[in-house]
Amino acid sequence: MTTTRRAVVTASRTRLFCAVVGAPPVGVPILWLVVTPDEYVEAVLELVDRIPLGRVMSYGAVADALAERSGRTSARLVGSIMARHGAEVGWHRVVNASGAMPPRIAAEARARWLAEGTPLRQDRVDMRAASWRPGEGV
Repeated sequence: MTTTRRAVVTASRTRLFCAVVGAPPVGVPILWLVVTPDEYVEAVLELVDRIPLGRVMSYGAVADALAERSGRTSARLVGSIMARHGAEVGWHRVVNASGAMPPRIAAEARARWLAEGTPLRQDRVDMRAASWRPGEGV
């Protein structure tokens, strides 16, 4: 038989992390970020679909571009979404921060980059020349 030790409950363990004192100042909007997982997937795919030919975004840049409206900032989550649903959009236009793709899809991505005229530096995308942000022109 095993015994379980429990921590002693002290005042410091029951203390509130923050205290709510009154209402927020007038004129300050309260933003409730309510984006379901399905809505976030759609937002990622919609953004990736807007990346112009010959341009790219990193996984982190996609996450950052959607952070304000979604509350999510994970490049890994964007990568997971692209792995599952990326075939629906220009998946080759989302690369890691160094401009590379995973080895198993790198050859196909390179062929697509060359076909679109994406600036390359050896076997990677030239991130300085090819990076794109929402709101900027082609």
